[in-house]
Amino acid sequence: MTDPVILISAPYFDAEERARIEAVAPAVLAGTPEERSALPEDVRAGIRAVANKGHKPFDGDQMDLFPNLEVISQFGVGYDKIDVAAATARGIRVTNTPDVLNEDVADLALALMLGWSREIVKGDAWVREGTWASGRELPLNRKMSGAPVGIAGMGRIGRAIADRCAAFGMEVHYTSRSAKDTPEGWTYHGEDVVSLAKAVDWMVVAVVGGDHTKGYLSRAAIQALGKRGVVINIARGSCIDEEALIEALEAGDIAGAGLDVFYNEPHVDARLIALPNVLLQPHQASSTVETRRDMSIAQCDNLTAYFEGKPLPTPVN
Repeated sequence: MTDPVILISAPYFDAEERARIEAVAPAVLAGTPEERSALPEDVRAGIRAVANKGHKPFDGDQMDLFPNLEVISQFGVGYDKIDVAAATARGIRVTNTPDVLNEDVADLALALMLGWSREIVKGDAWVREGTWASGRELPLNRKMSGAPVGIAGMGRIGRAIADRCAAFGMEVHYTSRSAKDTPEGWTYHGEDVVSLAKAVDWMVVAVVGGDHTKGYLSRAAIQALGKRGVVINIARGSCIDEEALIEALEAGDIAGAGLDVFYNEPHVDARLIALPNVLLQPHQASSTVETRRDMSIAQCDNLTAYFEGKPLPTPVN
């Protein structure tokens, strides 16, 4: 078989990842809607699968360009940019790659917490720029261990974060659609994120993305955190009322934030960049060699299973 049957729908795959996809079946890269529309009709008719990566929308109009499309395999746990309802209506299966990135995302959440509380970036500059050698001591920063922490969304990643926080002696509170089997002493707040915010100093947002969690950390919840409150977001930018967060940070209504994701990324609001009480990262929570390899393998495992008529390892519909 030489004609492509897999569409690589994003330009972000590296050479190893592309080779892994092409080992499943012949593939063609068309990384933008315009490039997909420009593919010859017979090529589009031959596409049975999409290997998707990144956070650009893939909607029903895009699916309709490929009349024989049967499966969309997402690289990553988040699939909120794929219109799953449109896919389901067209009989198209959607898969993702959960679990393999839990530990890395949880590690970065804790890195943001420690980095913010212990002024790691400022301390590095203090040494490099000679401020320390000049006789000035870095101002006292803030203890994290033992503080109350809220996990907004106790799924797989939320649990991995909570376990790490517990190892730091933190008092764990959480929201979820249902109570989880947790160690004694962890406090469940139902789905009431305002109640959660009132009980904690640290708020870690770990809910899944999508329309149903848009603005999950609301203006009321941000205000409920109070002046010692710190927001950590490793979920999706849409999961926070970003305007309310910026206003609270600027006014000193909360202490700070550590953010790996943003509402309009990679175009980050200039007001966030200007704030000294915010630690920023470029959506890199899963960005380790090991985890990205495992995500690629999981994506291709889903594609292989589909073409071999086997059950999909990680379907979302």
